[in-house]
Amino acid sequence: MRLKQEQQPNQVFLNVVLYIGSFLLLWEWLRPLDQITDTGNVLIFILYMSFCFFLTYMQIQWWITFPLKLLGLLFILDGLFFQEQFLSASWFQHLLFDIQYNFSVMSEQQWWEMTALFRSMLFLILLWLMSYLLYYWFVIAKRTLFFVLLTFIYLTVVDTFTVYDAKYAIIRTFLISMIILGLTNFQRILIKEKIFRIPKGNYIAWVLPLIAIVLFSSVVGFAAPKYSPQWPDPVPFLKSTAENAGGGSGTGSGIKKVGYGENDERLGGAFVQDETVVFRAQVEDAQYWKIETKDVYTGKGWVRSGERPFAESDDGTIEFNDIADTVETEPQQATINFNNEELLPKLVYPYGLSQINLNGESPYQYSYSQDTGEIYPKLGNERVQMGSYEVSYDQPVYSLKVLREGSVDDPSVIQERYTQLPETLPQRVKDLAAEITADENNRYDKTKAVEGFFKSPDFQYSTTDVPVPDDNEDYVDQFLFESHLGYCDNFSTSMVVLLRSVDIPARWVKGFGAGEIVERNPTEGNTYEITNSNAHSWVEVYFPDAGWVPFEPTKGFYNPVDFTSGQSLEDLLNNQEEEDIPVSEMEEEPNDPAEEEEQGGSASFTIPWDVLLIVGLVLLAISGLLYWKRFTWMYWLKRRQFHKKNDVETYLKSYQFLLSLLNKKGIKREDDQTLREYARTVDRKLQSSEMGRLTYYYERILYRDDTDTSQWNKMRQLWENLINRVKY
Repeated sequence: MRLKQEQQPNQVFLNVVLYIGSFLLLWEWLRPLDQITDTGNVLIFILYMSFCFFLTYMQIQWWITFPLKLLGLLFILDGLFFQEQFLSASWFQHLLFDIQYNFSVMSEQQWWEMTALFRSMLFLILLWLMSYLLYYWFVIAKRTLFFVLLTFIYLTVVDTFTVYDAKYAIIRTFLISMIILGLTNFQRILIKEKIFRIPKGNYIAWVLPLIAIVLFSSVVGFAAPKYSPQWPDPVPFLKSTAENAGGGSGTGSGIKKVGYGENDERLGGAFVQDETVVFRAQVEDAQYWKIETKDVYTGKGWVRSGERPFAESDDGTIEFNDIADTVETEPQQATINFNNEELLPKLVYPYGLSQINLNGESPYQYSYSQDTGEIYPKLGNERVQMGSYEVSYDQPVYSLKVLREGSVDDPSVIQERYTQLPETLPQRVKDLAAEITADENNRYDKTKAVEGFFKSPDFQYSTTDVPVPDDNEDYVDQFLFESHLGYCDNFSTSMVVLLRSVDIPARWVKGFGAGEIVERNPTEGNTYEITNSNAHSWVEVYFPDAGWVPFEPTKGFYNPVDFTSGQSLEDLLNNQEEEDIPVSEMEEEPNDPAEEEEQGGSASFTIPWDVLLIVGLVLLAISGLLYWKRFTWMYWLKRRQFHKKNDVETYLKSYQFLLSLLNKKGIKREDDQTLREYARTVDRKLQSSEMGRLTYYYERILYRDDTDTSQWNKMRQLWENLINRVKY
């Protein structure tokens, strides 16, 4: 079948628009891949797709386009997977061996064993073929409806059954599809009526109203009130129906999804994010939610040493010995409510746990291990899962003076068990640990030196493209000297191994991070929402005078545990990693009800369509102007709120608005920058000290709950000065 045909001048523009529309629709198919699969580098696939679409539309001879597309495909595979010189003999040998292996895997129907290289090659070939197929459907045959419907079906299925949110994808697809369908119908009319040449002005008169009507209907549809979902969420039903289906053990090598799991014998590899809520916790401050520890590093992952003894509790009293009696503590309460679809076999709890409480008389008993920190709820002799419970805990506040100057005479059982390393650990790992800690003279500073080592730009946090070590590779050695890319398991395991290499007792901890605060309540405690994506691992280091103290090496995460030094607040805050504050998450002011009513009235069917069109275009122009000047009117709004309200929430929102404005003006905050480091960057560029002072007050409010309003006018003045500097 030949695609090449003579195009009339009138059709060239329309054909270009149709083909670009098909490209944008296919792009919507690719957008969810990095969230619902382990596919990385999606941008590279999009660039290759653009390359293929361009060559296909130009209708160059096949003996030119075929080698070009093939060369582009091989070039991408080389950049992603090959270490050999491009197109060398060893390069082709590697490629042919991989293809041969994958064909043997497919012949045995072991689809999950296909390599990433082969899967990527097939995907690139598919994009190559789609550029040809969509050209035929959209430009030659003018049959666009089928692919449009397929795109809508794909997006709705992905939105329903995966973590991908297709809210805006549906809107984009609607806009593109309606314009494509309208232009296709217009072309058919031209062909049917044998109209081969139309003046440029007449083209605009045909096309512009179509685009305007589609835009207007989209704006009205987006802004108008809509029914809430009428059908129940099918996912819980399908999960319960599919439970135990197929008789599999669930240990295959398919795509991993983030969340708590018990088997850590082989770490590594990418995973898919999962924002499913696991539990909600009502607690005063952010916490680590601990589940268990492991002590034996194998070179590939973590296991436990031997049998672990369990103690029994009938009244909910838990006696862990993780915190020394000399550590200052503060009694606290927390309430934990699990999602019934995400119950865990073990309890989660904060540091300093002392008692598990239930309303009324509790039928539960508890089996717990002082060695590993595991707590199993029981009914009789059977282990069960608990949906909700309360805990009493003594929140520790560790003294930096004690940690630096305290004893380092560890009990022999601690030293023997928690400095274990495999005999196969490469010597260069031990040499690196000695180099990092060479300038420090106490256990705490050595630990902080190792923790700080992972904050360097050499290491990157990522959940995609994370390699799995080969059989002859050590997990930590690969991360430290080769990939420098990974997530919490890579960072925490590497820190434990480095500390053990210099005889500092350390262990690996699993549980959940603090989660996201969803409701603030100063009297009864804030409510945090913890999802599967908050599953986390960190490090505990043993100090004879303090017990097991948590540390956080993972880039982009912070340690919620309190430390005190008796020194300045600046020294105290230097021992905590600032929490990342999303700059973009700013609450929008609700629309004026009168304006909504007025817009609703303008959609009356009694008004002529040309008036509707004019009103729609005016509204679009006003919306564009408001968006263009959004920082100006938002500044006046924030300024008015700042003057009228002297409360913490207003100050926090105003500070976040300032961060957003600085980012828009080109003073961007790097991913690994703390707030204090970013403040110094801002002050250096603006030649002032105001950002540093404002950040100091911000951290006092955020981390110390300091609600003293005596400095309110000073903070407000600093904020306004910075806004004016950035604006002008």
